[in-house]
Amino acid sequence: MKWTNWSGSVKSEPIAILYPSSEDEIMDIVKNAIVSNQKIRMVGSGHSFSKILETKQVLVSLDKMQGIISHDFESQTATVWAGTKLKKLGDLLFDIGLAQENMGDINVQSIAGALSTGTHGTGSKLGTLSTQIVEITFINGRGQLQTVNEQSDKTLFDAIRVSLGAIGIFTRVKIRLDKCYRLAEVTQKESLNNCLNQLEVSISENRNFEFFWFPHTDTVQTKFLNKTEEPFRRPGLLKKAADLLVENWLFHALSSMARVLPGFSKRVAKISAWGISNGNFVDWSHNIYATSRSVKFNEMEYNVPIEYFKTALLELKELIEKEEIDVHFPIECRFVKKDDIMISPAYNRTAAYIAVHQFKGMPYEAYFKKSEAIFKKYNGRPHWGKINYLSESDFSALYLKWKEFKEIQKMQDPNGLFLNDYLDKLFTNDP
Repeated sequence: MKWTNWSGSVKSEPIAILYPSSEDEIMDIVKNAIVSNQKIRMVGSGHSFSKILETKQVLVSLDKMQGIISHDFESQTATVWAGTKLKKLGDLLFDIGLAQENMGDINVQSIAGALSTGTHGTGSKLGTLSTQIVEITFINGRGQLQTVNEQSDKTLFDAIRVSLGAIGIFTRVKIRLDKCYRLAEVTQKESLNNCLNQLEVSISENRNFEFFWFPHTDTVQTKFLNKTEEPFRRPGLLKKAADLLVENWLFHALSSMARVLPGFSKRVAKISAWGISNGNFVDWSHNIYATSRSVKFNEMEYNVPIEYFKTALLELKELIEKEEIDVHFPIECRFVKKDDIMISPAYNRTAAYIAVHQFKGMPYEAYFKKSEAIFKKYNGRPHWGKINYLSESDFSALYLKWKEFKEIQKMQDPNGLFLNDYLDKLFTNDP
């Protein structure tokens, strides 16, 4: 039996892939694993690139546990099954007049996977998706069903909201929501220098701001999102078809050429930058946040304290240009409010995220390791679902509550039932 992640970079041969449809079934799976001395890893949509998914034992998917369990329109909350895909969640919430406060730039992940890895969108006044959690129901490594919130056990709540599936299997999540809202999306082509000169204003005066810098150029695409009551301005069929053709099919063809002829990457980056078009649209929030990603890639993403962002990005630019690195995928930059979640990359600091990508099938390790060296200089923390090369001692230095998190993980999963080889090195081996 074989399993691979979305990009094909993580491969596993589990002895079984199980699809429970109830909490009782999950408790039975956990208890059977304890008796048979097996390990369990959870899988969502396979959009993580890191080693947290690898397993040679039991893989459990929550694909059969999707949908809204209950909601309260007045308090703007809903309890959902943890296997619910974000796109489906957006549609279901819209039907009852509600919406997520913020989302990332793709919506194919499961809610459990997105929360467990600290998935985020952008907006300096908005936290990661995990900060939207009001309450979590989970099954721990003893097979016990527990529900936790800030009032019942704040310490456990602060640990489990980003926990890599190492504390327990999420089954239900109660999330804080907003009433349905429209977003105005404005995208523009501009120079990197102008973007950085206006950065503080762009971040502070817009609900959501991000930009994409195209390597080997001085061009960026900026993206501004703000709540609005304006009439809908949706792209027409011709615009949608053109964007699909250029951003996916044509880009895939050019990327495939760069894979065969790596030196062509610089030209592809310049063609992509040249082809940026301005946009101005209005739609419901869940239709605006996510973008289609059919061109596969591998990814590393770090956040740095926002005060170091410009310096780190310009050093990355210098690295790519000085060493003539064969890369054409844009570098994505986003901004996230600090939180109090123990091993969230945004723990206790307003963070600037920098994501580097490489087309599937092209060498990425040297590029990513050199990028990581820059991020580490500025106290960078990696996104848990993306590639990094850090050790337990690195994480221990990065997270003030690392030791406390490990103690909680051990308490909830005393036999390491939820730990694969990678997580075992992080959570059970002291430096």
